[in-house]
Amino acid sequence: MNLLAIDTSSVACSVALQLGADIIERHAEEPREHTRLLIPMIRDVLEEAGVSTSDLDAIVLGNGPGSFIGMRIAASVAQGLAFAAGVKIIPVSSLAVVAAQVFAESDAEQVAVAQDAHMSEVYLGIFQRGASGLPVATGDERLASLSEITELSIDPETERLAAGFGWQRYPDLMQLNASRFSGDSTVMHPHARFLLAIADPAAAIDAENVSPAYLRQKVAEKPASSGS
Repeated sequence: MNLLAIDTSSVACSVALQLGADIIERHAEEPREHTRLLIPMIRDVLEEAGVSTSDLDAIVLGNGPGSFIGMRIAASVAQGLAFAAGVKIIPVSSLAVVAAQVFAESDAEQVAVAQDAHMSEVYLGIFQRGASGLPVATGDERLASLSEITELSIDPETERLAAGFGWQRYPDLMQLNASRFSGDSTVMHPHARFLLAIADPAAAIDAENVSPAYLRQKVAEKPASSGS
């Protein structure tokens, strides 16, 4: 399939184009620069491949959770391209994308991905390595406060890594849960190449039905004072 993947849910602006077995990508980590970078990146990968949006079979969207503004930028661009090309959108969890890269680059059995949700909270997703080597969620993605993550057992036999920028942003969270991990990963933000790896064509939806995974609906709402 010919697929264009985009993710701007974090400080990273990431684009990848798949044409059969070939992948062309652009990735930059420049905070608050998504509106400047995204369209030129898309244009670059299409021009390098010598194709246009009319040659695409679908668009793969990093659907969050993550930055509210970043998610809206990617969703709006994906919708515009999909409408113009007459194709559908395949939404993919931006947390699962990080997990997919961790599994591809390590022998980890599990990974807990945490991204900064601000207000002393993180967006948390826990994934198991599936039979195909791709991430399988062990539960719903959720907001987590700076507390022990009770879903993660203390099991020294399990090769479990912490990934995502949230662990660096809130070192107290890592300290509270250090005994639950065998190590940490250097993978901080989603790379569009790995959106392609986990995109399921059967999950494709019409562009007008895209709904970013905000998790927190009210940006100004105060976070919970307790609980994990």
